Amino acid sequence: MRILDNTKIEWCQVEWKQGQPFASAFQDVYFSSDHGVLETEHVFLQGNDLSNRWQQLNTDTFTIAETGFGTGLNFLCAAKLWLETAPKDAILNFISVEKYPLKLQDITTALKLWPELSALSLPLLKQYTTLIDAKSISLYGNSVQLNLLIGDATEQLAHLQNKIDAWFLDGFSPAKNPDMWQPALFEQMTRLSHQNTTFATFTSAGIVRRGLMSAGFKVNKRSGFGKKREMIDGYFADDQNDSANNSLGNNRGT
Repeated sequence: MRILDNTKIEWCQVEWKQGQPFASAFQDVYFSSDHGVLETEHVFLQGNDLSNRWQQLNTDTFTIAETGFGTGLNFLCAAKLWLETAPKDAILNFISVEKYPLKLQDITTALKLWPELSALSLPLLKQYTTLIDAKSISLYGNSVQLNLLIGDATEQLAHLQNKIDAWFLDGFSPAKNPDMWQPALFEQMTRLSHQNTTFATFTSAGIVRRGLMSAGFKVNKRSGFGKKREMIDGYFADDQNDSANNSLGNNRGT
């Protein structure tokens, strides 16, 4: 994987509202005020059916790509599930794109909200400066490779060659961050996906549904988390592989 060197980092300006991190530039929250961990489990882990897929994994690596690293909460929840369910000799390759990374102090404060994840968050925080500088670190006995691409999501994804097994679409909401949710992003997803690739996202906005469908993804609506009435998930399918993927899509976790 080619990782671009960024000479200038635009750090996120974080406000703290009732103890929760809030991105000033987008006027949006990083995770649900109801319960961020449960939100991640519902939307991204269950939405991509990861527990079942990892228990049946027959490859050496599994690659997740995420739009929006934020506080790292999605990564930590995915890593926890991976360590609990995946074969011991397999490697999780987690690629996250973030245009405005958090400073070490802010991400440390945010992750203190989840003491149940401290066994995973402390090693991440210890290497966070290295991650920002080197863009890649190994964690948890080299069972997980974390790659952080800093910059515009579409531009960064354009330099990837890795085939992606699951997508976490977790940029700020389309209404507040329209620059990310563009056809060019979905085109990159098409290029990097294969017949078993899945996706999940907290939003069910029409621009996202239509963009994904135009890019060759089958889109399912289901109940969202907390105050969110609906979310979407689905899988990549072309005409030749649609029937095979439809079976996968119908067996997703809920």
